[in-house]
Amino acid sequence: MPITVPEGLPAVATLERENIFVMDHERAIHQDIRPLRILILNLMPTKTDTETQLLRLLSNSPLQLEVEFLRMASHVAKHTPLQYLLKFYKNFDEVKLKRYDGMIITGAPVERMKFERVDYWPELCRVMDWSKRSVYSTLHICWGAQAGLYHHFGVPKYELPQKLAGVFEHRVLYPAHPLLRGFDDYFWAPHSRYTKVKKSDIDKIPELETLAVSKRAGVYLAANRNGRQVFVTGHCEYDRDTLAKEYFRDVEKGIPAAVPENYFVGDDPEKVPVFKWKSHASLLFSNWLNYFVYQRTPYDLSDLGAP
Repeated sequence: MPITVPEGLPAVATLERENIFVMDHERAIHQDIRPLRILILNLMPTKTDTETQLLRLLSNSPLQLEVEFLRMASHVAKHTPLQYLLKFYKNFDEVKLKRYDGMIITGAPVERMKFERVDYWPELCRVMDWSKRSVYSTLHICWGAQAGLYHHFGVPKYELPQKLAGVFEHRVLYPAHPLLRGFDDYFWAPHSRYTKVKKSDIDKIPELETLAVSKRAGVYLAANRNGRQVFVTGHCEYDRDTLAKEYFRDVEKGIPAAVPENYFVGDDPEKVPVFKWKSHASLLFSNWLNYFVYQRTPYDLSDLGAP
């Protein structure tokens, strides 16, 4: 089924080359079906890359989606022109009276900062509080997962001795959980971060359950038992070359950077990375959309309650 996005979004050209059906609003309004409304808070500096990655995964389902993008008005983006943001992104004041079936909060390159030192933290807290009332299920990614766990449940983050970068094997803890249906017992997923959360802290929270872990990368997937909040500490949305781009960028800047683990063939940065997390990423997003958004969201979103 198609995915509806803002007209003119650059990611559309890439998706159409991959035979992904994308519609503009004018065509979508003639479809006799209520699309799922998805809001993406994109905190990543590479906006277009992240837009494409997430839309690619969201489109891989039989559900029709209507996607909007949200930005932090209290933050000045250094890598994206303001005109681009004004054209394709909304600010919180423009969405706070709306309701959505699902929401995604991305990662951000600020994990070594204390949460309260991030310039848009107060605004992000307002958005996360609002999401509990006006969004049925919210998917948090990487730093977004750490921020959500900290804000909603007081789960702290811990700085790592060095950056965790690479593709790591994970173990499914609850195979019958809807988010994990169809998963193999073990699967691979990328990580790129300087901090972590601990399973022991998450397990202290009655509302939460840890669903997948890695010996090397720690907690990967956790969720609220009511299905309204999902936390993914890695980056399954990454393209084949995303970790490579990050690695070469750090090397060029003189930042000490280890070669991403389990990524390049023979750990040789001159060789093409092995893409071994694509199927897992697709299944995770499809399960979230199906079991925690589509099947549980009320047809009339006003039933979520007043914002």
